[in-house]
Amino acid sequence: MSRTVIIGANHAGIAAANTLLDNYKDQEVVMIDRNSNLSYLGCGTALWVGRQIDDYHGLFYTSEEEFAKKGADIHMQTEVSHIDFDKKVVYAHPLDGKEDFEVSYDHLLLTTGSRPISPNVPGKDLDGIHFLKLFQEGQAVDKELAKEDVNTVAVIGAGYIGVEVAEAAKRRGKKVLLFDAAKTCLANYYDPEFSSLMEENLKEHGLELHFGELVSEYKGDANGRVNQVVTKDGNSFDVDMVINAIGFGPNNVLGKDHLELFANGAYKVDKHQQTSDPAVYAAGDCATIYSNAADADTYIALASNAVRSGILAGHNIGGTPLEAIGVQGSNGISIFGLNLVSTGLSVQSAPKFGIEVQYSDFEDLQKPGFMKNNDKVKIRLVYEKSSRRLVGAQLASKADISMAVHMFSLAIQEHVTIDKLSLLDIFFLPHFNQPYNYITMAALNAK
Repeated sequence: MSRTVIIGANHAGIAAANTLLDNYKDQEVVMIDRNSNLSYLGCGTALWVGRQIDDYHGLFYTSEEEFAKKGADIHMQTEVSHIDFDKKVVYAHPLDGKEDFEVSYDHLLLTTGSRPISPNVPGKDLDGIHFLKLFQEGQAVDKELAKEDVNTVAVIGAGYIGVEVAEAAKRRGKKVLLFDAAKTCLANYYDPEFSSLMEENLKEHGLELHFGELVSEYKGDANGRVNQVVTKDGNSFDVDMVINAIGFGPNNVLGKDHLELFANGAYKVDKHQQTSDPAVYAAGDCATIYSNAADADTYIALASNAVRSGILAGHNIGGTPLEAIGVQGSNGISIFGLNLVSTGLSVQSAPKFGIEVQYSDFEDLQKPGFMKNNDKVKIRLVYEKSSRRLVGAQLASKADISMAVHMFSLAIQEHVTIDKLSLLDIFFLPHFNQPYNYITMAALNAK
């Protein structure tokens, strides 16, 4: 038997454990996690908090008991105090008062995920300031929003989580102030021509936007509860609650002094998810991932990437050598009925990887004008100037245009050129699209 110890039992760790337990009978799997629950779909927190779904129970897709049935030795509410990488021993401390223990490994898989970025500003430890990653944090935010004396909510950070929880708070009847140091929302995924559509959407639904404003201080009342947000330019805003959604960084505490790290501190892994220590693998939000669009290692914290890399790590540890095919970072968001999806690089992000790009925009109704139920679609295709290969795509519509991004993801992966897309075989039926499809029209309009 070969023993694999997995530290971290959320998406990547679960995917790896399932892969090992279902396919490799010679594997002994030990799972350790400091949380009391596993498999929480944090991307659904805003849906639950905003009362768009009935409750949170469906956000858990497996349990500790399920892994125990499969034969895993699972330890929840257990913290790893340190790892002896030379002796291949993990030292663990149960948080429920049980005796400390140690476990040796043949292979170690680090799936410790990410940690919320906390701004180091005065007042950061005041009561009423919340993060939103763990299930317990979602419960705390939900409880706060239920209070009658919580009327004004400040959300710090206008990325995906910030925008989603801002919508949730507004749906709960709160006044919402949304802050971001960037000049627009969703800046990591969309160019201004697309993020501005979301900005207008948020304004139309009554959110107060403060983009380009860096929060520099929190002030509190006599009881130590936050009651004011102060920005760098000296403006202050009265609030009853703060939700911090600035972003996440890799949780590298256990291996940062032993393993090779990426620029942002993520564990550097090869195409087999193997770290600089041959006995140690890493997957999910604590590790790097290869971007086909950028043709380089990068860091993209998405649940889909975590699952994919966890499966890959499981097979490689189990003895089936598999190489990662890379990712595009495909993503999407739906706020107050406006849908935005993207994959690959934007015009703004491409220069960070030394890629000179051009782009082609197109906007039209999704279906012929005589169709009653119809919505506008805006599309941008981003391609490398020299090779003309597609490196990114962005779409926006009140219609569900999400499936199109999967095609663009494959096109980026396979280095398809913008010119090949221009004559792509796309069917036409008035129920679905136009005879001059927005996908081919955007490609045809390329320089």
